Amino acid sequence: MNNIQLREIFYAQSVAIVGASVNETKRGYRAVATLLRDRYEGRIYPVNPKLNSVLGLKCYHDILEIHEDVDIALITVPGEAVPDILEKCGKKNVKGAVIISGGFGELGAKGKQKEREISETAEKFNIRIIGPNTSGMISLYNKLNLAGIPDVPKGNIALLSQSGNVALHIITEAGLRSNVGFSHYVGVGNEADIRFHEYLKYFEEDSLTKAIVMYVEGMRDGRSFLQQAYQTTRKKPIVLLKSGRSATGMRSAGSHTGSLAGISEVSRTAFKRAGIITIDNLDELFPVAETLSELPPINKNRVAILADGGGHATVAADILSDYGVDIPQLGEKTQQRLAEILPPNASLKNPVDVAGGTDENPSLFADCAKIILNDSSIDGLLIVGLFGGYSIRFADTLRFMEEDAAHRMGKLVKKVEKPIILQSLYALKNTHSLELLRYYGIPVYESLGIACKCVSSLSQYGAYLHHTKKRTVHFVFNWRQKAKPECIEIIKRARSEGRRALLETEAKEIIAIHKAPVSEEKIATTAEQAVKLAKKLGGKVVLKIVSKDILHKSDAGGVKVNLETEEEIRAAFDKIISNVKEYKPDVDIKGCLVSPMADKGVEIIIGTKVDDQFGPVIMVGLGGILVEVLKDVAFRVLPITRTSAKSMLSDIKSAPILDGVRGEQPVDKNAIVNLLLVVSEIIESYPDIQEMDLNPVIARSDGLSIVDARIILKEEVPVSE
Repeated sequence: MNNIQLREIFYAQSVAIVGASVNETKRGYRAVATLLRDRYEGRIYPVNPKLNSVLGLKCYHDILEIHEDVDIALITVPGEAVPDILEKCGKKNVKGAVIISGGFGELGAKGKQKEREISETAEKFNIRIIGPNTSGMISLYNKLNLAGIPDVPKGNIALLSQSGNVALHIITEAGLRSNVGFSHYVGVGNEADIRFHEYLKYFEEDSLTKAIVMYVEGMRDGRSFLQQAYQTTRKKPIVLLKSGRSATGMRSAGSHTGSLAGISEVSRTAFKRAGIITIDNLDELFPVAETLSELPPINKNRVAILADGGGHATVAADILSDYGVDIPQLGEKTQQRLAEILPPNASLKNPVDVAGGTDENPSLFADCAKIILNDSSIDGLLIVGLFGGYSIRFADTLRFMEEDAAHRMGKLVKKVEKPIILQSLYALKNTHSLELLRYYGIPVYESLGIACKCVSSLSQYGAYLHHTKKRTVHFVFNWRQKAKPECIEIIKRARSEGRRALLETEAKEIIAIHKAPVSEEKIATTAEQAVKLAKKLGGKVVLKIVSKDILHKSDAGGVKVNLETEEEIRAAFDKIISNVKEYKPDVDIKGCLVSPMADKGVEIIIGTKVDDQFGPVIMVGLGGILVEVLKDVAFRVLPITRTSAKSMLSDIKSAPILDGVRGEQPVDKNAIVNLLLVVSEIIESYPDIQEMDLNPVIARSDGLSIVDARIILKEEVPVSE
C-alpha cells in the first residue's frame, strides 16, 4: 500500500454509509449523525434497502444506485452480508471500505475463511480495507468521523487502537485534561488488508502528525512493523501499549481481534530496538504521548527536580532512579545563584527544595527553572508540588505571580530546548496558570508517578535518537545469502528421509561449517569402536545416543558422562542401547556419539524459534537442566549485530556470573558473542529452520564447548521468505 491510497481514504470527499439506520443506538445512525454534526464537507450517501431517508438525507436501497462517485464505504451490516456488499463496492469503484462488522478472524477457522474471502475481493477490485471488526476511523482535518465518537479534540497525535473502548478512554482523557488532540484515529481491527506498518509509514510523512500512540492486541506482520517503526521513530515518537501480559489477558485479546496477543520479552526488546516507547499501564499511555509530542527529548538522561516540599521531591527522586534516570548534583555556580534567591534553609544540590521560598512569591519557580536549565549538566526539569494552586492554598493575589511564572517557563522551554514537566496537586482545578503552561506545551499531571514516567520516556527517546545515529538496525533477512551447499544437502537429506529433527551430528556439522567451535567427535556403532575412538580423543569422554527417533536423549537414558576406563565405556555403550530400546522398542539407532568430556565452566543456552508475530528470534541465558526453572534469558529479533549480541549478555540477571564470582575466572564473553552471531547467520541462511537449541554450551575463560545441539525444521519447505 502506498501513502496516496491511504490519503484517499483519510481525505475522502464522498462516503456511503451501508447499513444506515434511523435507530439512534445503531452505528449506521451515529455515523450519519456525526458527519452532519461535524459539518463534513463531502457528500454523504446513506444506504439501506428498507429506508427512503435518514436524518433528512436521501437513502439509497443499493450502493450501485448511487450515480455519483463514492470514495469510501462504511459497512455496518452483519458479517454474513459483507462479502456481497464488498463485491458491489468493487463494481462501484469504491477506493476504501471501513468494515465495522465482526464475525471474521476473531471467531476461529470459519471466520478466518470469511476474512480471506473479503481480502480476495478487496484485492480483486483494489479496495483498501480498514478492519474488519473495527471501531471505525476519524480524519480530524477532513471532518470525516466514521467512529461516531463526539467532540474529538483536533491536534497532532495519530491514534491507532484495536479497542474502541481504549480509544474512547484516550480521546476522553485528552478532551478533559489536555490542550493536545488528534490528527487521525484508526480502529485497526483484524488487519485483513491494511496493516499496522502501513499506517506508520503514512503518519511518518503526514505533516499534521507529530507523534503516534498505539494500543495493540496482536499483529499480522510484526517484522514489517518493526522495520517501519525503526524508520518512523527516527522522525516521530511512537508510544505503544501492548495488552495480553497474562494468560487471561491473552485469551481476552484473542477473542477480540483474532490475532496472537501477549507482551513477552520478545515483544518488549523488539519494540525497544525499534525506538518505540512501551507503556504497561493505560493511564500512562496518553500522558506519555502528549509529552513526547510537545517537548524536546532529554538528550543525556540528566534531570533536575524542583519542589516546594521535601516529601514530593524525595518520592520523585526514588521513582526516577528506579527508571534509571540520572539526578546529578547541580554545579557550584548554579547552587550559588539559587542561594541568592531562596531562603537559607533551601536544599540546593538536586532535588532542589525551595523550603517555603515560593509561599509569598510563586514566580520564583520561573527564576529557579531558568537557573537550573542553564546548567550544562542538566537536560530536563521536573517541577513537583503546589504550583498552579498557590492562589487557592494561600491568597488569590498570588495567581498573577503564578501566571507570570507560567509565561516565563513556557518561553524558557522554547529558548533552551530543554523540557519542563509539572506535577501539581491542583492539576484538576485547571487554574489559569496551569492552562497557560499547557498552552505552551508543558504537560501538567496530578499523579507524581505519571509525571515521572513522562520524564523517563523523554530520556529514553533522547537516548534512542542519540544512539541510532551511530548504528543501523535491520529486521529484514537476506535469506540464503550465506548458505553453504554442504548444509543445504544436510537439510535436503533429512527432508528426503521424512525427518524434521536433524541428528546431533548433523546439527553440529552445520555449526562447524559456519565456523563455530565444535569439538572433535565420532559415531561408534559398537562398544569396541567406542573404546577405540575414546583412546584417540584421550581423557574422559561422553557417550550419547544418535537416533532420529530420540529427541530428548536424557529422557531415554541415552547419555553417559565422565567415562574413562575401557570397562566404563563398554558398559555405558551397552546400557545406552538397552535403555533406548526399552524407551522406544522400534527405535532406529545409528550408534553412539563419542565426545570429549567438556571442562567445567558456566552452562549457558543459546536457542532460536520462529515467533508468530516477529518471525525468527534468538535467546541466550543460563543453560543446562535449570533453564526451565531459572528462566534467566534475553531475547532479540533476528538478525542481530555484535552490539546487540553484547547487550543480550548484559540483559540477563545472572550476568555477573559471567564476569566471575567467588574466585572463579570470568568467561570469554567475546566467544559467546561470536557464537550468537554464527547462530544468527545460520538462521538467516536456512529458512527451513524452525528451532535451534544449543544447550548446554560450556563457557570458560579460554573459550567454550558446544555440548549438545538440536535443529528442528519447519513442517513445510518454505517457498520464499
